[in-house]
Amino acid sequence: MHGTSSSVSRNRSAAGLRFIIAAGALALSLGTALAQVAFDAPDSDYQGRVRASAVEQGKPIYSGSEIKVSGQDFKPGQSVTFLRGAQVLGEGPLTADQEGKFEVTFKLPEDAAVGTHPLVLTTAAPYHAEIVELKVSPQVPLSGADKFEVKDNKLVPGLYQSAYSAKSDAVFVTSAVGRPPVKASALVKVNPETLEIVAQVSPGEAPAREDGKEGGLYAVYGVAVDDANDTVWVTNTRQNTVAVYKQSDLSLVKQFEPGAAAHARDVVVDEKGGKAYATASGSPEVVVFDAKTLEPAGVIEIKSGKRGQNFSVGSLKFDADSGKLFTVSMSTDEVAIIDSASGEVEKVIPIKGSRGAIGVAYDGETKRVFVASQGSDNLLIVDTDSGETLHNVLVGAGALNVAFDPVSKHAYVSNRGAGTVTVVDTDGNIVANLENAPFANHVAVDDKGDIFAVNKAQGEDNPANDRISKITPKK
Repeated sequence: MHGTSSSVSRNRSAAGLRFIIAAGALALSLGTALAQVAFDAPDSDYQGRVRASAVEQGKPIYSGSEIKVSGQDFKPGQSVTFLRGAQVLGEGPLTADQEGKFEVTFKLPEDAAVGTHPLVLTTAAPYHAEIVELKVSPQVPLSGADKFEVKDNKLVPGLYQSAYSAKSDAVFVTSAVGRPPVKASALVKVNPETLEIVAQVSPGEAPAREDGKEGGLYAVYGVAVDDANDTVWVTNTRQNTVAVYKQSDLSLVKQFEPGAAAHARDVVVDEKGGKAYATASGSPEVVVFDAKTLEPAGVIEIKSGKRGQNFSVGSLKFDADSGKLFTVSMSTDEVAIIDSASGEVEKVIPIKGSRGAIGVAYDGETKRVFVASQGSDNLLIVDTDSGETLHNVLVGAGALNVAFDPVSKHAYVSNRGAGTVTVVDTDGNIVANLENAPFANHVAVDDKGDIFAVNKAQGEDNPANDRISKITPKK
């Protein structure tokens, strides 16, 4: 044993000596190499911006796609190179023109893997380097159309969300067109059988912005119904507030002042508890309102479970049976569960496999949360008891919103980039992938097993623009 031990020690000593010699040689080689590299002044005022898109306008980037990469705000004459690993993409360095712009196209390999690919951008004269991301989306084949009846109708431009009222037996739809100052916006009441417009109102003029520019309309985006008070709640995202309308004739009940809910996105109502909740997107806050007195009733702040990061609320779901609120964080890919009675955050759960979590739904029977993630093109199914992410389902480019139908026990995901609605069961199996319309934006359910999907416009003369679809499983 002693001889063996000495032999091992001698071998280790020799190996250690060889390592020291090799490390010294490497350091000498590296020093020589670095001495030959020109460490010229880096770009201390780098402003460059890069955008990658499919050459076919409005289409996602798929394996085999022709890609257009465009840049702006570079220094005139600056050389730009893109690399994946050590391999240069395209035909070599690009040169920014006199306006600091460039554009190049190249074709992705047919076998390019789905996912987000980090690429290295380097510039010369002056030097800069950074990571830019290229997302390759899944092509989920259409399927299951024979299992559903679908009818649709064109409504008004710029559809955003919809919500069904059992009391009024009506679907309320929001719309807004363009960037501030928004000049065209409407709250629309729709017959759920014929999908025809029953009533329509345009919101009022908003005050001028802080910079003195025109305020436009109090454009409406998120929507929820309160059947206990015969009202419809909407979010006025551009004015950082909310408003309340009557279900019966769409007359304005109350317009809250600008600033009541910063960049309000979604709104939901707890009819039994008499509260309305709006997500202040981009922040960790859910803003609370009294649904009867129509007064502000506090703020719920959500702390991320990830060190040094901030929860950033996206969509919002209220489950009446459990009295729980569910929201997801776009920045940290977490789901938060809030007890509506106490206003306390019960738990914050990390979502594995998610990038850019934005849509959320809940099934009280299985206690599973469904999360649509726009950055990873997938639906994540999370067990709220264990916190485990049970299923990761690729559903299509730009998974944006999700609704759960307790009648069929299926989740419906609107995929904005793919223009589809994917139907998924509670165990993560795709039941159907339905062609919907370009820019499928939102899905909502009624109490009978019907799903209402709305889409936005792609191009001015596309007949599929601005439609509401009613999707009903065949018996």
